[in-house]
Amino acid sequence: MSVDATDSPLPLPHVLVVDDDPSIRELLQQYLGDHDLRVTVVESGARMMAVFDEQAIDLVVLDLRLPGEDGMQLVRRLRERAMLPIVLLTGRAEEADRVMGLEFGADDYVTKPFSPRELLARIRAQLRRSTLAAQAAEAPAREDRRRAFRFAGWELNLRTRRLISPDGAQVELSNHEFNLLAAFCGAPQRVLSRDQLLAMSRLNGAEVYDRTVDVQVLRLRRKLEADPFHPTLIVTERGAGYRFDTPVETLV
Repeated sequence: MSVDATDSPLPLPHVLVVDDDPSIRELLQQYLGDHDLRVTVVESGARMMAVFDEQAIDLVVLDLRLPGEDGMQLVRRLRERAMLPIVLLTGRAEEADRVMGLEFGADDYVTKPFSPRELLARIRAQLRRSTLAAQAAEAPAREDRRRAFRFAGWELNLRTRRLISPDGAQVELSNHEFNLLAAFCGAPQRVLSRDQLLAMSRLNGAEVYDRTVDVQVLRLRRKLEADPFHPTLIVTERGAGYRFDTPVETLV
């Protein structure tokens, strides 16, 4: 059965917990509900989909090892229905399951036995990222008319997705590198947190298994900076994120 943790009219984020263990359902219903989340708990994939059809869900916490059910297929079905965050519950020895679940579209995981406090922190982080992604998707239509960015002699063409160096050579970028660089160019000389960069550079849910942007930033530095270990373009702001430390010209 499902249980709503609160009847409050406040628009609290609605978390759906799916686990066959009654003690875990009871624990999470109580703990998450005590921390400003509306919680519905169910014991099976069938009940999960029924609740998903009936109610607006903001995030799903899903046990990958439900008896008699394929956890990967449940992740896939959820991802086909919506781009809401999915946090997996897995056993410590189930590394292959965790990796596959992330590749199927989950956003994060916590291993059992877990700390409710850690799970709450991960839920809040995913809800923040989801909100930032929604805000980015609602950016003014004028941004769609942008043709290219120019900075420090470089040119990033948004239509052809090409990066041209100051000496005229084309520099190959992965999809994630291109999106991350476009995010930097769209907010020059501003400090952007990792959550903001993740939301702004996400490519239709691609690469959601990479929980930080640090690796992508390092790869961009290797392509843009004369000395990647002493960067002058993508500058680290300790404890805050990164800043694209150069003026950017927008071509429309």
